[in-house]
Amino acid sequence: MAERISFKIDEDVAVIKFDAPQSKVNVLSRAVLASFTSIFDEIQKNDAVTSIVLTSGKPECFIAGADILMLDACRSAEELIKLSKDGQEALMNIERSTKPVVAAVMGSCLGGGLEVAMACQYRIAVKDKKTVFGLPEVMLGLLPGAGGTQRLPKLVPLPKALEMMLTGKNVRVDQAKSLGIVDHLVDPVESDSSDQDTLTYLEEVAVGIARQLAQGTLRVDRTPALFQRVLNLFYSTSFGLNMVFSKARETVMRQTKGLYPAPLKILEVARTGLDKGSSAGFLAEAQGFGELGMSTECRALIGLYHGQTACKKNSFGAPHRPVTELAVLGAGLRGAGIAHVSIERGFHVVLRDLFTDRIAWGEEQIREGLCDAVKKEKMTCLEKDGVYSRLFPTPSYDRLERAEMVIECVSEDVETKHAVIREMEDRVSPHCIIATSTYTLSITRIAEASKRPEKVIGMHYFSPVDKAPLLEVITTAKTDNDTIASAVDVGLRQGKVVIVVKDGPGFYTMRLLASALSEAIRLLQEGVSVEELDNASIHFGFPVGVVTLIDQVGVDVAARVVDDLANAFGARFGGTDVSVLKEMVMRGFLGRKSDKGWYLYGDKGKEKWDNPEVEALMQEHQIEPKKENSQEHIQFRLVTRLVNEAILCLQQGIIASPVDNLDDT
Repeated sequence: MAERISFKIDEDVAVIKFDAPQSKVNVLSRAVLASFTSIFDEIQKNDAVTSIVLTSGKPECFIAGADILMLDACRSAEELIKLSKDGQEALMNIERSTKPVVAAVMGSCLGGGLEVAMACQYRIAVKDKKTVFGLPEVMLGLLPGAGGTQRLPKLVPLPKALEMMLTGKNVRVDQAKSLGIVDHLVDPVESDSSDQDTLTYLEEVAVGIARQLAQGTLRVDRTPALFQRVLNLFYSTSFGLNMVFSKARETVMRQTKGLYPAPLKILEVARTGLDKGSSAGFLAEAQGFGELGMSTECRALIGLYHGQTACKKNSFGAPHRPVTELAVLGAGLRGAGIAHVSIERGFHVVLRDLFTDRIAWGEEQIREGLCDAVKKEKMTCLEKDGVYSRLFPTPSYDRLERAEMVIECVSEDVETKHAVIREMEDRVSPHCIIATSTYTLSITRIAEASKRPEKVIGMHYFSPVDKAPLLEVITTAKTDNDTIASAVDVGLRQGKVVIVVKDGPGFYTMRLLASALSEAIRLLQEGVSVEELDNASIHFGFPVGVVTLIDQVGVDVAARVVDDLANAFGARFGGTDVSVLKEMVMRGFLGRKSDKGWYLYGDKGKEKWDNPEVEALMQEHQIEPKKENSQEHIQFRLVTRLVNEAILCLQQGIIASPVDNLDDT
């Protein structure tokens, strides 16, 4: 695949460029690796070449990692082991090259891309937000298979190396420089074609550095500061290694409950290299790569990756009028959250609420979020001010006529939403899309108040909006394709994973959630304790316990949803006693928002205790279990309810395909 990799000779420096055609990213496939090896060997034999630069033809991507389709196609551990060993060998050729090799990085440098860069003798990178480094293989149930588990712990402080491999989180370019991943930073070029000009300038700088390395006029000095040298010496001792790896293992077990094999295998392989040397480490890495690649966890995570990738594309086409200005009606938790993610992503947003105190609260929430981003160095103070300037809070309908989409987040009441739509439609432009954010109210019924129901659509955001990745777009029989395309486009630009579902009781996500919550209440009535139920769900793999989830969603919301779906679907949702939830609401046990629900919550919800009043209430509603509720049986009851309901949604056309079954919130 010569067209994927090209090279040229700049006097005495060879420049190898990765540039996959008709693709936004470069990936390492068998063909790419073979082409690179052939070119690299040819350059090594060319006596006129004294040094080499590796770069990309894509401003937003150096190399994004291995080709996932290639990994997915492997059918045996032996095939994956060979794949790993081939990658290790190719990168070892870079590391052992007598001609200095410089990696010139702009954009994402992830997985196999970072492994390529680490094998080079010198690394330079463009200083901007798009340039990030990481080893995200663990998120696919894998480990870095081309030497990453062996090179990273020798390049950066051991705890940070383990953190990067175990979490898969990206490292910003300035952090990469301080860690030692990057040797030299290059400022971006300010011009009309800044990205392409920066890429050209990066190559020029890299060629100059490569030439200096070959001539011996530039020497690489990665000697850390004295304090870090002392720490590195400590990490080299058995006691230090045991302490670091023991703490890392404790963190892994606390976060994953041992349900994912990849993090534990990463620790094992990294420790092998440190204890027994590089040869043993590389062999363990290849074997671990093969073992993990055939695991059910890996195959499931790769399937999830493919599904999420599909949900990041707009299958409904480009909207006729891309939305640039939004109006959000309601400055509560949801409304403020939607406004927050929207202004961060470049939208201008009118945040309207009838009550000025709620507007002030919403503004404060957004300000706090932006200030938090500054503290975490995700943006500068100047950038924060620029983002905030795109927000227009108001108690009136001023500026509403400019909005191409209005998202209403008023109270969960059909008549209130009808009144808002009627009042709003007289003030917005004819092409304006009206999106309603609701948990369970029928979008079809809400649209009855509109003069143009084809422009009405549901957009179900999850709380907290700035953290929850999922957006559920709900269509009615009258919603036109351009309205759907616009809603999906807005969601994607807000950084969401978007699923499109048909209108129906509970839509898709709340219908699944309600089925599990209904079963949870039944289990509690059968005498299973709150703690037992939470532990059972967490140890199965739920991110939070199912009872804790009810408190987070809101007991009042859960009561309404379960009651509505019991009325809609009858016996399937009627096996539990909804009056338990209703009595809790009457007593003010609303969950986290009232600091008391199934649990009692301490300062800012950081601590929680069992609620003795709810325990007494459950005694009043207790029923006899049909069989012993072991942890496995509890898990089986919860999960089969979710699976069965998902299958029914697919059969009934609520979701179009299993790809839409991505409720990972």
